[in-house]
Order: sequence, then structure tokens, then C-alpha cells
Amino acid sequence: MAGHSQFKNIMHRKGAQDAKRAKVFTKIIRELTTSARMGADPEANPRLRQAIIAARGANMPKDTMERAIKRGAGGEDTTDYVEVRYEGYGPGGVAVIVEALTDNRNRTAAEVRAAFTKSGGNLGETNSVSFMFDHMGMIRYPKDKMAFEAIFEAALEGGAQNVEESEKSYEVECTVEDFATVRDHLMAAFGDPESAQLVWKANNTTAVDEEKAVKLLKFIDVLEDNDDVQTVYANFDIPDAIMEKLALSGQ
Repeated sequence: MAGHSQFKNIMHRKGAQDAKRAKVFTKIIRELTTSARMGADPEANPRLRQAIIAARGANMPKDTMERAIKRGAGGEDTTDYVEVRYEGYGPGGVAVIVEALTDNRNRTAAEVRAAFTKSGGNLGETNSVSFMFDHMGMIRYPKDKMAFEAIFEAALEGGAQNVEESEKSYEVECTVEDFATVRDHLMAAFGDPESAQLVWKANNTTAVDEEKAVKLLKFIDVLEDNDDVQTVYANFDIPDAIMEKLALSGQ
């Protein structure tokens, strides 16, 4: 399906991103604390349950997770975080969506704008590129846990729209409205997924050559290194050969 290659590209980079464990933990802890303010019971708080899945997927220690939830539920952390979305075009004319969780809108906006500008891109208005993406739920399971037929049948029963198969995982897609239902149905059948989140999936992708790929990936790294930035989505399609070459060269 259109846009699938972008998720495959992102997975190529996931190993390098996971190496920045402190950064990853910082972002997840912020989400755990913020979501726990709505209630410490994940069964009654879908956002917290989603954050816990992300924490487990990142191999966060249980005590670290529990402390973050306790701080949020107990009111110990009074920082006022708000969700903000930025949209624009990065190197190579690639459409980019940045989701942030910040306690200072002005600071985050300035830093995100600077990242776009320094990369040769352009930060636009809200909804300037999101029309090129579908906002949907995505639940990912490793392929070695079950056969395609098993997860396809379970996903269909749970109300999912589609199941994609990548090199190492199955990606179950559903509407935003059905996300919690589909996720819980799959968890009852297969246990915790690798990830379960609301994503922006590109309707069409933009081909990127090696020169632009170097600039684009550096730009995305700058955004992801920002503690306020939770997730970055882009509609690029970089050939596997270029991704592997850049990975080997450390770029």
C-alpha cells in the first residue's frame, strides 16, 4: 500500500534511535506522567495503557515506569504539558509531521522552526501537509510470534482495516475510533505488541536520492533529539540500498 515503504525506512533507523535510550526514556516518562493524571488504572485509561506498551517495548525498567505513573497520578509532577503538532516540508520536498508534548509552546515552536530552516525546509501552518496522510491506529507484532493467517483473522475479528507484512513484523491498521478495541482484542490473543500507537501514514511517498537522504535523516535526527518532540512522520521513500549504505557509513 502507498506509504508502506516509509514505515520500512523508519524501521531501518530504529536500531540507531533505540541506542539513544536516555532520550527514548525521557519521552516515554513524560507521556506516562502526563497520561497518569487522567487515572492510574490502565484498564480505564487508554492513553496510559498505550504509554505502558511503549515503555515495555523500549525495555524500560518496571520501577522506572511505576515511579513515572505515581508522579502523575499523585500530582507530584505539576508541569503543564500540552500536545502540539507541527507540519511542513523538509529536505527534498518531503512532507513532515512533528508531534510534541511541551511545557513551553514558544520554546518548542522556535526549536522546531530552526530545525526546518537549517535543513533547507519550511515549517508551515497546521494542516498544511496532514491532508497527505491518514491518521490511523497501528499495532505491530513481530513475525516470529505467529503466522500471518492467525493475526489476519484476529485483526479482522477485532475490527481492523488492514494487515501489512514487513521484513520482521506485521502491522495491523485500524481507524482512530477503533484503535483501543482492536489493540485490546489482539493483546488478548497474542499478548503485548511491539508497539501500539496512533500514527500518520502517508498516502503517497516522495522518492529521495542519496544526497537528499543524508540531509533528511540528519534533519529527522535533530527533531528526534529534542526532548519535547515525541514522534516524527515523513512521506519519504529511500531505497533499501541507500539506507544500508548510510547505515554502514554511520550517517
